[in-house]
Amino acid sequence: MAYLVVRGGARLSGQVAVDGNKNAALPLLAACVLTPETCELRNVPQIRDVSVMVSLLRSLGATVEGEGTSTLRVTCANIPSGSPDVAMVGRLRGSVLLMGSLLSRVGWAALAAPGGDFPARRSIATHLRALGALGARVTDHAGGHRLETPAGLRAASMYLPEASVTGTETALLAAAAAEGTSEFRNAACEPHVAELCDMLTAMGAVVEGGGTSTLRITGARSLKGVVHSLRGDYIEAASWGVVAAVTGGDIVVRGATATDLEPTVSVLVDMGLDCDLRDDEFVVRPSTLRATKRITTGLWPAFPSDIVSLVTVLATQAEGRTLLHDWMYELRLFALEQLSAMGADLFLCDSHRIIVTGKSPLRGRVLDSRDIRSGMALVAAALVADGESRILEIETVERGYADLVNRLRGLGADAERRE
Repeated sequence: MAYLVVRGGARLSGQVAVDGNKNAALPLLAACVLTPETCELRNVPQIRDVSVMVSLLRSLGATVEGEGTSTLRVTCANIPSGSPDVAMVGRLRGSVLLMGSLLSRVGWAALAAPGGDFPARRSIATHLRALGALGARVTDHAGGHRLETPAGLRAASMYLPEASVTGTETALLAAAAAEGTSEFRNAACEPHVAELCDMLTAMGAVVEGGGTSTLRITGARSLKGVVHSLRGDYIEAASWGVVAAVTGGDIVVRGATATDLEPTVSVLVDMGLDCDLRDDEFVVRPSTLRATKRITTGLWPAFPSDIVSLVTVLATQAEGRTLLHDWMYELRLFALEQLSAMGADLFLCDSHRIIVTGKSPLRGRVLDSRDIRSGMALVAAALVADGESRILEIETVERGYADLVNRLRGLGADAERRE
């Protein structure tokens, strides 16, 4: 295990470019299974989750070129099995996406319970219900599920019981090869879902409604290889914006689309952030931060849960009291209790709500990464704290943030990765 040593107090400045959207990379890699032809993905983030997904594809028989670079060429000419490597499945929540691809390609899939952040809190009931509607028969198998399509996949019209991102993507991946037109209502609307719709259309399926809650997809008998360049990761861009704000820094973040950043930046502006938001450029300047009464996460295009941990750290450096309410996940806020030991004035109302009173001077200490986003929030807290902090299991944060230490150092942070 590795840890990150941060000596806080530096005002960060400079420029940083974000990679392709992590949450788009995984479903797009899963989509490569749908065709025997080569798919080329560009602007792929070089992060641990992508590396695990590549290993999963190889365990199924895929050939992947370019690993370790931002361009991957994936060829799934021969996929003899619908059972990906069990150990790899246990390391990655996104492995669940392979259920839809494998049903489309080989007619069956056997998946152990997926891992990743909050594995016990994230249900795949929506995924299984959608696949069942499309003709899959689901049985329990080796701690997970086995799915088969005795009569092949068929088009379906259904209301998804939850606007799950990976549930919607799983349904799309299966429907891409089903005969006829499927319609999914209460679908997830996130930009990375719309990006998957674009790629599936380029491959030969016809998808309408990307970015809305109603998706219609007409499957194709055979799908073709494509070249696709990923959009910039707006969660990563917002993270660097918060890092700039808490350190009183001056940072230009490039690579993310302005419309993707708007739901987050509008809240940051309410908290006094001095910034400019243009297409492909998010400029953050030293700011006098102030509390905002309440921040509540929601389904897209509301304020995203993925950034609530970082905004909690921002609230510790803002004058006044802020209530943060993340109704989607419980463990993120529990992970942030570590801020109290750093000197933050926090009151944990329950597993979903936390009250932050600022401005509080923070002091360095040993911290423990619990998930990607709260881990990055603790990195931000360490950057503004007085003295030295150690963030343990930094590999967790590196699952979502490529080349983290070098990027921090390039902005002027006193940071060092140690084994």
